[in-house]
Amino acid sequence: MKQHNQIISTAKETIDLEALAISKLSELIDIEFADAVLHIYNSSGRVVVTGIGKSANIATKIVATLNSTGTPAIFMHAADAIHGDLGTITEKDVVVCISKSGDTPEIKVLVPFIQSRGNKIIAITSNRDSFLGQRADFVLHAYIDKEADPNNLAPTTSTTAQLVMGDAMAMALLKLRGFSSQDFARFHPGGSLGKRLYLRVGDLSKNNLKPEVNAQTPVKDVIIEISEKMLGVTAVVDNGKIIGVITDGDLRRMLIKADNISQLKAIDIMSENPKRVNKDEMAVRALEIMENNDITQLLVTDEEDNYAGIVHIHDLTKEGII
Repeated sequence: MKQHNQIISTAKETIDLEALAISKLSELIDIEFADAVLHIYNSSGRVVVTGIGKSANIATKIVATLNSTGTPAIFMHAADAIHGDLGTITEKDVVVCISKSGDTPEIKVLVPFIQSRGNKIIAITSNRDSFLGQRADFVLHAYIDKEADPNNLAPTTSTTAQLVMGDAMAMALLKLRGFSSQDFARFHPGGSLGKRLYLRVGDLSKNNLKPEVNAQTPVKDVIIEISEKMLGVTAVVDNGKIIGVITDGDLRRMLIKADNISQLKAIDIMSENPKRVNKDEMAVRALEIMENNDITQLLVTDEEDNYAGIVHIHDLTKEGII
């Protein structure tokens, strides 16, 4: 139990220390931060993000965030850069250099070479008075009092601060670009978030069979239609228009109540005014209707309100929308 308490105490202390450090970062956002963001925004090149050690790991995450929110970016390891990878940088690129101390040997070699090529440098550092802090064109001051490590050695609070400063930069650029949910979908076509933003009902229903009966269809044939189309439901249609719906649940209730089903027709057991959705609606809208009405299938209509098919909860699950 003593070990459990110690673990919990250490974890809470770490979170509290890092949360305090992050809360102080907002006080360091100034005109220079805004100028750095505007320089990237007005640049026709990419953002090249570089660092070494744990800062390099943070750099790769910042690159991913920039790319996914509309700002082209690439990662360049600081050690590799001084051994040939400087050719990665083009004349129009902006370089973001991440270093807690700002005084590592690789940074001291790298910065003059970048500047000699005419590229602007944006520093993310805890030390404004460092080699990097003094020579960068813009400084994003990711200052921290101490690491969460009791020995004040392992990069913890400092890397969190770097990441948050990078997120702040990326979100400011996102706002400047007017990056919308539709843009996000274009950059994330394979992810579940993207699918929520671009996948339409018709994209799903077209892959399903289209169960359909008319009002006078005998119940026996209704059962066959539902069974063959394997969606647990059929639309009841008149001249292309939906007049009702019959689910496998309706069939079960009918069998419980009726002694003789031979004379029953679809119209006798169907539910009128069923829930439906237009094929051009977003798939996530179909999910919303299903959840609000506690149903698992939804009838689909076209632009002229004609019956167009069925979308099933399993279709949404398969696409990762749920």
